[in-house]
Amino acid sequence: MADIRLNKIDTRAPAKPDKEKIKAKLPAILQELNELQNILYAQGKHAVLVVIQGLDASGKDGLIRNVFGSMNPQGVKVHSYKVPTAEELSYDFLWRIHRHTPAKGMIQLFNRSHYEDVLVTRVHKLIDDETAYKRMEAINDFEELLVQHNNTLILKFYLHVSYKEQHERLEERIHDITKQWKYNEQDFVEAGLRKEYLDAYEDCFEHCNKVAWTIVPADQNWYKEYLVAVTLRDALKRLNMQYPGLKK
Repeated sequence: MADIRLNKIDTRAPAKPDKEKIKAKLPAILQELNELQNILYAQGKHAVLVVIQGLDASGKDGLIRNVFGSMNPQGVKVHSYKVPTAEELSYDFLWRIHRHTPAKGMIQLFNRSHYEDVLVTRVHKLIDDETAYKRMEAINDFEELLVQHNNTLILKFYLHVSYKEQHERLEERIHDITKQWKYNEQDFVEAGLRKEYLDAYEDCFEHCNKVAWTIVPADQNWYKEYLVAVTLRDALKRLNMQYPGLKK
C-alpha cells in the first residue's frame, strides 16, 4: 500500500460532484445490498466483517444506520468497542474481538475495532512502540486467520473528517437536543490530539495493510454513505454468490 499522508487527502467529495445524481443512485445500491445480503445468509459460505474507524464525530453511527439499516436484521450484527472492561483487560487484547467475529452467512459491523488497541493506547502512552508493533503483527495474523480459515471478507473503512467539520459536529451535540445524548466533554480533549491520532492511523495503514484500507472522505454524509455502499456492493458481487436451491 502506498505511503498514506492523511493531511494530503481531501475530506470532501471530488470537485464539482453532482450531489443530487449521487444521492439518487443510493436507494438502488441499497436494494442491491439487501439482495446480496440475503444470498450471503442463504448460502452460508462466506462471512463478512466491516471495520469502521474514524475520529470522534466522523459519522460512524449515521453511516451504519443509513447504509445497513435496511438489511435483514437476522443477517447483520453491530458491535461497538468502548473502553475495555476489567474482565476484558485480564485477557489478551484480541480476546474481546474474536468473540464477535462473523459466522458464515453473517455481516458483522465493528464500530471501532481491534485497531483501538494500537490507536488510543499509543496516543495516550499506555503502550510503547515496541508493544504497538507486536500488536500490529498479531492483528495481521488475526485478520489472515479470519480470511483463510473462515472464508471471511474483510472491509476496513477509515472515515476521514476535517478539523473544521469535526468541531462543528461536536458543538452540535451541545445545542441539538436530538444529539445531546452523544455529548461527552472528553471528545473535545481527544479532538485536540488530532495530529497524534492521524500519525497513529498512518502507522496502521502502513503496517496493517494485508487487508486494504479504504479512506473515505467524511465531511459530506451523502458522499460517505454512497462510497461505502458502492465499495461493499462491489466486494459482495465479486464473491459470485448464488442461492443454494433445494436441499437434497
